[in-house]
Amino acid sequence: MAITAAMVKELREQSGAGMMDCKKALTATDGDMEKAIDYLRENGMVKAAKKADRIAAEGLCEGLVSEDGKTAAVVEVNSETDFVAKNDLFKGFVHDVAVQALATESADLDAFMAETWKADPSKTVQDALVAEIAVISENLKIRRFEKISEENGFITAYTHAGGKIVVLVDVETDVVNDAIKEMAKNVAMQAAAMRPKYNSRAEVDQEYLEKEKEVLLAAAKNEKPNANDKIWNGMVMGRINKELAEICLQDQVYVKAEDGKQTVNKYVAQVAKENGANISIKRFVRFETGEGIEKRQENFAEEVAAQIRK
Repeated sequence: MAITAAMVKELREQSGAGMMDCKKALTATDGDMEKAIDYLRENGMVKAAKKADRIAAEGLCEGLVSEDGKTAAVVEVNSETDFVAKNDLFKGFVHDVAVQALATESADLDAFMAETWKADPSKTVQDALVAEIAVISENLKIRRFEKISEENGFITAYTHAGGKIVVLVDVETDVVNDAIKEMAKNVAMQAAAMRPKYNSRAEVDQEYLEKEKEVLLAAAKNEKPNANDKIWNGMVMGRINKELAEICLQDQVYVKAEDGKQTVNKYVAQVAKENGANISIKRFVRFETGEGIEKRQENFAEEVAAQIRK
């Protein structure tokens, strides 16, 4: 039987399940609406739909690196509560998502969610997520993933706070040994702790920099109205350099620097010299759980009172 858009719409309105889930249910039941609803319930899709509007801002990130060190992936999977994030079942699911990401060829999340689930080829990644929601009884979300490769060196992964933060660092180098691997781990720890936005100054948007210079120049003229262009420009560049030293990984002061002055870039150069290597930190990826998600502030006393008043 041909499944029409109208049938999918009707089932979606009745069940609250997602469009693709409704289409799948109708296909599996040959268009029988009642059986399709049963199918959705049996597969946890209705339960998942009811939870879909709940904010999932907790959860875990996980990073995996291939055996040869040439490929790595990091994922973020969200849950509603930190309690679930500590659950072994949830941790196992996050690991399976990371395994999927390490093998994926998908360029975006939509394609990733439509892939065949490696842990169970009878499902898609989306199906596996829905099934997990049914078991755990919280809204879960595979929020993002990133996969990177490095043929001329290696990638390291660092996990902080049990998966709250994961950093991948892409190291291009003609020498790979324990000292250089340790350097890469230290740089990853730096990125985890200091939250840089960019790897180097070359990545900073030039339009943003020009706008920032305009704002800082106006501020400098207000502060020292009787100064000249040389002084004003010096004030602007000093403040720009200070800002870049905070937001660019390689310009940051290395947290383990004994003199409190050595930058990450100089630390990497030092390790390169000591090991007779040519080393470049090409990029980093930093995932922090719940980053940018507005968390709902719960007031349980008010919630209970509201229930009593109903």
